[in-house]
Amino acid sequence: MTQTLFTTKSWFLPVPAFKRLRHIIPGLLLCLTSLLGACDNPPEATPVDMTQRVPTAELQAKESVEEFIHFGLGAMITPKEGVTYYRRLVGYLEDQLGLPIHVIDKGSYQEFNSLLKKGELDIAFVCSGSYVNGHDQFGLKLLVVPVAPSGEKVYYSYLVVPANSEATSMADLKGKRFAYTDPMSNTGKLCPDHQIRLMNEDPETFFSETIYTYAHDRSLDAIIEDLVDGAAIDSLIYDYLAQTRPEVTSKTKIIARSDPFGIPPVVIRPDLPPKLRERLQQEFLQMHENPQGAEILKGMMLKRFVEGNDADYESVRQMRKNASIIPGKE
Repeated sequence: MTQTLFTTKSWFLPVPAFKRLRHIIPGLLLCLTSLLGACDNPPEATPVDMTQRVPTAELQAKESVEEFIHFGLGAMITPKEGVTYYRRLVGYLEDQLGLPIHVIDKGSYQEFNSLLKKGELDIAFVCSGSYVNGHDQFGLKLLVVPVAPSGEKVYYSYLVVPANSEATSMADLKGKRFAYTDPMSNTGKLCPDHQIRLMNEDPETFFSETIYTYAHDRSLDAIIEDLVDGAAIDSLIYDYLAQTRPEVTSKTKIIARSDPFGIPPVVIRPDLPPKLRERLQQEFLQMHENPQGAEILKGMMLKRFVEGNDADYESVRQMRKNASIIPGKE
């Protein structure tokens, strides 16, 4: 029997199938009409109570966020070229603690202290002057201090000039160009200014020109490049360079050495959780006993880390107090 086809211009459908579809179409049209009606008559909006808003930051805080230790490496006891060992130190601590460490390098002691005060830094290498300032102003705490290969926990401020300079003391640099390291640096600013005050002179007018280099090795470069006639340089940095880059230090000479000061420490923010403080301190104190840690210390030209004592920084604290005295009016 030949099946009759229902023919249109573009498609073909068997007649029985078409008859079945004819009974379904009215139902489809009814559903479509209901949907269109819903668009014309939307449900009433539910009022939103704006007083019940939750800040985005609060929502984010509820998310699972991995804990970070924020570590400041801008103020170091080796030159910038020795940063490799500091990076290795960070990697070593990450492995030992099982926590990621975020490194921050602001370059300025003041910026580091500000971050430590606000809790945006957890731990940092700082100079002794920066530590004393932070301790006395907002309770900055010692974690550990490095020990030099000699076994000493002290360092000095070297007064350095070009190798061919005729200067033999700070007095000979009056009216000359001078490089400071950082406004908060002990060896690179506080100490040389103290020496000037001992001569009953004003540091503000003693030199004809001064610059800030923000790194002791850059102060040395400034001398070599004839940008300045002298600079005050951290003995740890100078001695490190004397061993690793003697061709650089041979272009300069030390004409004076200060009294010893408490060595630049590793510090922590005042409110660091006690458990984290203890874990960090333990890893530093045991570092020399670990073969990998000992290798890193050797590269940094350090013997080990030990617990610090605030009393070791009293001479720095005294110089800071004397800095407010106006020459000639004591």
